[in-house]
Amino acid sequence: MPADSDLIDRISAAPDLGALEQLRVSALGKSGSITALLKSLGSMDPETRGAEAPKIHALREAVSTAIAQRKAALEAAELDRRLATERIDLSLPASETPSGTVHPVSQVMDELTEIFADLGFAVAEGPEIEDQWHNFTALNMDENHPARAMMDTFYCEPREPGEEPRVLRTHTSPVQIRTMQSTPPPLRIIAPGRVYRSDSDATHTPMFHQVEGLVIDKAIHMGHLKWTLETFLKAFFERDDVVLRMRPSYFPFTEPSAEVDVGWSMENGRRVVGGSEGWMEVLGSGMVHPRVIAACGLDPDEWQGFAFGTGVDRLAMLKYGMSDLRAFFDGDIRWLKHYGFRALDIPTLSAGVGA
Repeated sequence: MPADSDLIDRISAAPDLGALEQLRVSALGKSGSITALLKSLGSMDPETRGAEAPKIHALREAVSTAIAQRKAALEAAELDRRLATERIDLSLPASETPSGTVHPVSQVMDELTEIFADLGFAVAEGPEIEDQWHNFTALNMDENHPARAMMDTFYCEPREPGEEPRVLRTHTSPVQIRTMQSTPPPLRIIAPGRVYRSDSDATHTPMFHQVEGLVIDKAIHMGHLKWTLETFLKAFFERDDVVLRMRPSYFPFTEPSAEVDVGWSMENGRRVVGGSEGWMEVLGSGMVHPRVIAACGLDPDEWQGFAFGTGVDRLAMLKYGMSDLRAFFDGDIRWLKHYGFRALDIPTLSAGVGA
């Protein structure tokens, strides 16, 4: 049997991981010296085996522990060496390194916020999982109202037996309700965010982005609504020839209600907003229904207002020439490099919101 101290001394003095591995194989490998001693126990008589077995097992344990300790010490020394010698030059230019881009939806959200902030609107937010009162009932859609079927709603499993299911909000209108309940009028807000409906094709996805606006004040009328929408659309599309057309429509939470169309024209084989060659719908709007105002604890005889809503993704498609809404959510780096914006392209009204 090799001397314990001699083998352990050689292990402790191993200069690198390669030499240490050779010592491990020579002692504990299939043909190693300690492995041979373990195998020899089977040929010993019981008395000899009883005396030698504890010594051999103790030697194996001591050698294994010494190898593990030396390996840890060598790895720590190697890490210290690398940390001391390897450097990253943070002064190198970053022009050749991969860089991300701002998603068109994020860019358009910033543009909308910039425009409406200039008009005196604040940004309001709310939960994406809503109770049915805020999502439907407070918006003049009672339990049996046919408009609930129009929403293609995602219902969540109740958290408790007998509890009314919550929903993934079908619009950002619940934010308007929560704001009217918590903030005294007059109010001027926009409510951008994600909304959910069970629909999917080239122009619809189960999750999309919407922005809604709300104004509550005294003596508000449709003229204020039209001026606000004209100002917004001209600033967003950065054209003075944007023409609006308001058509009578129906929404349960506004009365009267109007769909808003904008004129379009053909430029370089592409349909763009501006001009008057045809019409396309971009917004839904109307005067806030008195029942909605009353549901929020306000007196509809004193306070009036208007509301409007549109798809953020649709605005991005119209402004930046995208044809398929589903590509917005694919995460294709090639699409993002083509349509994305640099991080420093911050929209401003002075420099152009489409910077």
